[in-house]
Amino acid sequence: MTRVVGGRVVHGAVIDGETRCAHYAGPDDVLAILFACCRRWYPCHACHDADASHGARVWAAGDGAEHALLCGRCGATSSIADYRASGACGACGGAFNEGCRRHHHLYFA
Repeated sequence: MTRVVGGRVVHGAVIDGETRCAHYAGPDDVLAILFACCRRWYPCHACHDADASHGARVWAAGDGAEHALLCGRCGATSSIADYRASGACGACGGAFNEGCRRHHHLYFA
C-alpha cells in the first residue's frame, strides 16, 4: 500500500495520510524515512523490510544534510541533522514520537 504525503509517495503498510503504519500508529508516529538503500520513503524499518526486496542500508555519518525525514502532519522534509537535534518538525512544530530514538541505529550511522 502507498500514500502520497507532501507530494511524496510513502510505501509500506501505511494506514493513514500522516504516515502512521501497521507497526507504529500512535499520535506522534507521523514521520517517514527516506531509506538510503533505495531512496524510497517508508514509515518504519518493518515496513521497508516487508516491502523491499533488499536489506536496508543506514545513512552514513556524513549524510547529515540529506533531507531524509518527512513530517506526516505538514509534508515538510527535514535534514537528518535537524531531526536528530530536535524532537519536532522544524516547519509545523509538531512533535515526533520520542521512542523513535531507540531505532536510530536502524536508519543512521
